[in-house]
Amino acid sequence: MLQDAASTAAASPAATGPSNAEQLSQMGFEHMWGTFISGDNIVGACVFLTLCIFMSLSLFYMVVNVFRNLRIRTRSDKVISVFWDTQNAQDAIQFMEQQPKNEPFSKIALDCAEAAAHHQRNEGGRLTGALNRSEFIDRALRQAVSRESENLENGLTLLATVGSTAPFVGLLGTVWGIYQALINIGQSGESSIGAVAGPVGEALIMTALGLFVAIPAVLGYNFFVRQNRVTNSAFDAFAHDLHDFFATGARVGS
Repeated sequence: MLQDAASTAAASPAATGPSNAEQLSQMGFEHMWGTFISGDNIVGACVFLTLCIFMSLSLFYMVVNVFRNLRIRTRSDKVISVFWDTQNAQDAIQFMEQQPKNEPFSKIALDCAEAAAHHQRNEGGRLTGALNRSEFIDRALRQAVSRESENLENGLTLLATVGSTAPFVGLLGTVWGIYQALINIGQSGESSIGAVAGPVGEALIMTALGLFVAIPAVLGYNFFVRQNRVTNSAFDAFAHDLHDFFATGARVGS
């Protein structure tokens, strides 16, 4: 009998080992995906889908903003230098008209030139009596700079929203997974690994996924805010030079 008891004791770890390993395998992504497909975890599926949408949108706008900022940076120096190096103002304006529609510096210069020409055409009328040339050009430049600055901010609101809400969306999935684990314990009457492995695994995955979505969005938002601040400073400097040139006929410092 002692020999049989020893044999039973030796066999029990081997018998329980594979069972525990099989139950712990339910904590993986494959098991969670299976519950989504079967419809057993609709709330978790909605949370997962929301995080995937957040991730796709944030990645899309980050890629778009990277290329947009790179395009502006690579063309801005050439556009500004050619404008000031061109001796004839009409040739400089024609060069600006040839630039792509999404090039901001040329659009600011064209708005300024149009404002100066409009004021000159109406010289002696009500317009010149209400606003002098400097004020009229300044107003046009402010509107142009504000418009181009707003264009730079496309997608930043989305990145800020994703960065601030994605962890809480993941937390919702976490809370729901723990809730499901407690329900399984109540239904089975025992706190076994098999009762809690699947829901707890889903909860951990949702937490990690929420952070995985939020962290790049926050980093991207901070990066693009910094880039836009530098670009806006270049807008202001160029606008000041344009104002001096079209209001007085000469660029300050030239």
